[in-house]
Amino acid sequence: MREYLDFYIDGRWVGPVRPNPFDVENPATERVAGTISLGSAADVDVAVAAARRAFADWSQTSREQRLELLEAIITEYRRRASDLADAVTEEIGAPPALAAGPQVGLGLAHLATAIDALKNFAFSEQHGATLLAREPIGVCGLITPWNWPLNQIAVKVYPALATGCTMVLKPSEVAPFSAYVFAEILDAAGVPAGVFNLVNGDGPGVGTALAGHPDIDMVSFTGSTRAGVEVAKIAAPTVKRVTQELGGKSPNIVLDDAGFADGVRAGVANMMPNSGQSCNAPSRMLVPNSRMDEAVAIARETAGQVRVGHPDDKAAIGPVASKAQFEKVQRLIQTGIDEGATVV
Repeated sequence: MREYLDFYIDGRWVGPVRPNPFDVENPATERVAGTISLGSAADVDVAVAAARRAFADWSQTSREQRLELLEAIITEYRRRASDLADAVTEEIGAPPALAAGPQVGLGLAHLATAIDALKNFAFSEQHGATLLAREPIGVCGLITPWNWPLNQIAVKVYPALATGCTMVLKPSEVAPFSAYVFAEILDAAGVPAGVFNLVNGDGPGVGTALAGHPDIDMVSFTGSTRAGVEVAKIAAPTVKRVTQELGGKSPNIVLDDAGFADGVRAGVANMMPNSGQSCNAPSRMLVPNSRMDEAVAIARETAGQVRVGHPDDKAAIGPVASKAQFEKVQRLIQTGIDEGATVV
């Protein structure tokens, strides 16, 4: 049983301003796997103040200093890779091969990409009599989802570090374990106090406070379109930068040619990794009407070959990430049936 009740603020693990424990379930067992604290606006205030103080020095660091830190993070990340994989399996039910492979591996790959980009990034360019200078924007509020927890943390935290920004991270309360280990990695790597801060919590309690905080200069949010609209509205009065990656339904067009059968098989197979919980999953297959029956037969056969089960039995796919997500999927299936769809 994991007990992650503290937040990482100003280089230390500190308790929440007001205790508010929250049980996190392992979706594979439907049992409580650990407890975190849900933060509040008061905790966000403390973390943002730490990030603001740290920005004065971190924003002035050299390219070489930032590269040295990122290289140190690589070392610690590799050392804790198995711990990260265990955390991902426990929080979202990912099979070990998926957790130790793409889920953890993408976090490392994005780090290598950040290092390569930083080595040659042009922070200033001369255009005739004009000097174009790119400067750190300031304190960043980073809000990440549960489906690819480490990947989404990585694509926000590493660029912020590389460009001289400080930050407050709110990982999903559904999948907070890997973020906690990630914070331990950054601490062990020597990230200066206040540069990286982690506050666990839900959207109303912490996400809203981050989006509207006057001392946060930029919010980066990945999640649902509904929540993204709210983030943009809340951020608007403080005129901060807002970048978002929001939900959608990816169309997959299979053409009427010799590769039709292979295209249908590939479309179904590519839906299955991570239990279909990926922004790039080809979740809408469009086929010629004249070949609909054929596509249905191929899709049924392909889906029938996929193993589903507990992560420990090396199944091809595990559960969806939470009971709430499972119930949402069931509602959507029923809506489709009510509107005339056929379950294959």
